[in-house]
Amino acid sequence: DVPKATEPRRDSDGPRRGSLCDRHCAAINNVQGDLGDLGCHLHRPRVPPAVSTPCCCQQPSEEVCESCGVKTTLTAENAVEANKLSNNYKFGFKKWKSHVTARPWEDRSEIVKELYSDLNVVRSSAGGWPWGRNPARWQRGFGAALVTTVPPGASPPAGSTVTWGNVLYLLLFGWWLSLLYVLVAAGMFLTVVGAPYGQLCWDLAGYFLWPFGKVIQKVEDPKSRQALGTCETGTEESSALLGGPVPSRWRPWCWADAGHWRCASTVAWLCLGYPVLALAHGLACVTAWLLVVLIPVAKLSARTATRVLLLPPERVLVRRLRMTEAPPEGEVILCCYRALNPYYYKYAVDGINVFAVNLLPLVLVTLVLGYVDSHNRLTSSAIKFTLALLSIMPLSYYIGMAIASISAQSNFAVGAVVNATFGSITELTFYITALIKGSREGNRCYAEIVKSALTGTLVGCVLFVPGLCMVIGGIRHQEQRFNSRSAGVSSALLFLSVGGVFAPTLFSKVYGKLICGECHNVTQNPLGHYLCHNCHFDLMENNGTLYYSHVQPLVYTVSLLLPAAYLIGLVFTLKTHSHIYDIHISDCHMPGHHHNAVVHWSRWRALVILLLSTLCMSACADLATEHISPILTNSTISQYFIGVTVLAMVPELPEIVNGIQFALQNNLSLSIEIGNCIAVQVCMLQIPILVLFTIFYPTNFTLVFSDLHVYASMFSVVLMNYIFMDGKCDYFQGTVLVMVYFILLAVYFFAPSPSGC
Repeated sequence: DVPKATEPRRDSDGPRRGSLCDRHCAAINNVQGDLGDLGCHLHRPRVPPAVSTPCCCQQPSEEVCESCGVKTTLTAENAVEANKLSNNYKFGFKKWKSHVTARPWEDRSEIVKELYSDLNVVRSSAGGWPWGRNPARWQRGFGAALVTTVPPGASPPAGSTVTWGNVLYLLLFGWWLSLLYVLVAAGMFLTVVGAPYGQLCWDLAGYFLWPFGKVIQKVEDPKSRQALGTCETGTEESSALLGGPVPSRWRPWCWADAGHWRCASTVAWLCLGYPVLALAHGLACVTAWLLVVLIPVAKLSARTATRVLLLPPERVLVRRLRMTEAPPEGEVILCCYRALNPYYYKYAVDGINVFAVNLLPLVLVTLVLGYVDSHNRLTSSAIKFTLALLSIMPLSYYIGMAIASISAQSNFAVGAVVNATFGSITELTFYITALIKGSREGNRCYAEIVKSALTGTLVGCVLFVPGLCMVIGGIRHQEQRFNSRSAGVSSALLFLSVGGVFAPTLFSKVYGKLICGECHNVTQNPLGHYLCHNCHFDLMENNGTLYYSHVQPLVYTVSLLLPAAYLIGLVFTLKTHSHIYDIHISDCHMPGHHHNAVVHWSRWRALVILLLSTLCMSACADLATEHISPILTNSTISQYFIGVTVLAMVPELPEIVNGIQFALQNNLSLSIEIGNCIAVQVCMLQIPILVLFTIFYPTNFTLVFSDLHVYASMFSVVLMNYIFMDGKCDYFQGTVLVMVYFILLAVYFFAPSPSGC
């Protein structure tokens, strides 16, 4: 993401973080460093005092230091990204890590450039390396250069293509692709007219068994064609491209003055050989793409099926590169060295992360199975529930990106309305559909599941999300600092919201009548002790006078006060006291940097995607609630545990990933704000909306929680405020938060099922 900048810090115990401007300044001084994360960040060694780095902009830093007494400067690439970065620090706005605009190619890190590189660049042993890079600076996943530390111009070791990823390719794809090519080659030889394609398949069989260190080239079109005979390539013809004689080729039979597509061999190939190989490469392409780290194999298969296999066989040359020879001149169709690249988790298609792209077909499968197979003839309810729950994750991602795109391209008012309207749409969709189903069936268990999910979201966002970010971020950074003043505002709102949400529960405990389902005299004495089971506080005594006259008005009052407090918090943090964030958007750019933003999604496109994702989310939530009943009734696990874990945290996975990415870049303030903002919205927006919904559509939902929910929520908020008091943390404090969260999960796991389930 775009780096942040503060005043220069003179740390002696670790490397400093840099940005685009640092990279330019370092290039001026010939300061070499190690490649950093995705984006424009660069790790480099600390410059000695004797070396003065000319400042082409303000010194950037990944650390937000609140004790420096200066504003934190965010260097944005364009106005849209600047608006998105500013929105990340606004209370109530969705925090989004990924770019909403296309980054210029020159601003990307070398690792990212490698992800998007074509598979047609050959390493040069004499004339340098691709793009003029030093091989010591590269970590190539799949493309032109090898992972090596040899100096420029030297050849890598002979066995450098034998890696674990390449061996994995051999086991998963290489052997059966090669065998299939051998079988197709035999079939084409049997047709006689397809013999040239049989020779091509034979050559490709050896290539796909181990394609690393080999190239597929396109040779020049033969100039001599006979009228009725053959289109031949002489055996003694030599080419500067190959540096020697061209291997002999079979002579394809074709009609007089006919092009390639009217040759008899081509007809036989398109009817017999190509469909089989195209299907095989399609299967390999889809499988490798879904595995993400093997996307290079997907690129290899896609280019083979769409280009190599459609060329005339006499124009395709497969050769192995020798480490000592100069790279061939002319067009190279395929050249690869690595089948696996772990950095492909950063890969994006039109700004969409590859995991969200891969999970999108899952949404279609879920909707088709859910509404076509309504009687569970093909799959069971448990499978449909799992698919519906997994489908919520990519839809949450698309909703989040659409909200961030619209907010970044709009003014403050539009952004605030969009975030307030759709910021909690994922959770509310599931809660409302569950309450409607429980009301129709007269099953109180659905209302208890919704309460458990609300509590699980609150506890998870207060303990698990910031704790996990502290642990992962603390592995890279010894100590992380964050804005304690902005965290204090969120903490105060959390105290207020938790107190308001659980006020009706405490009121019912004080004035409700304790009713027990079954009591036994353990002493056989009428005046002795009694052991009672299934005890609860009854609010409906005397025709519900206590509930309707006292508890229900309190619930409505709290549901009005909490959104009002949320609005006051927005005004406080965004208008009257916005300086507590100490954020300044800098217009520092590298020389020659383009200021025009090319957005991934325009406002109208983002709006359409937002509406479609919301519609699909409603359908998936309906399917999840439709097929959750067998799990609730037949499962041996407490319904409390299902609500506070699966139903509460699965929709928040995109937010958790964003928080981890911010923490890795030493921006723990945003990681903490992600969890706090969700927790505040649960109490101050989602719960009042559910109460308002019950007014127009009566359900079994009442704002009276179990004792376990009350104790877990209050303890979590108190612990979180204690950890965040000093404005700095490390991985140990994060471990404490995560362990407390797991302890609470263990309590929910062994807790008996709630009443009504």
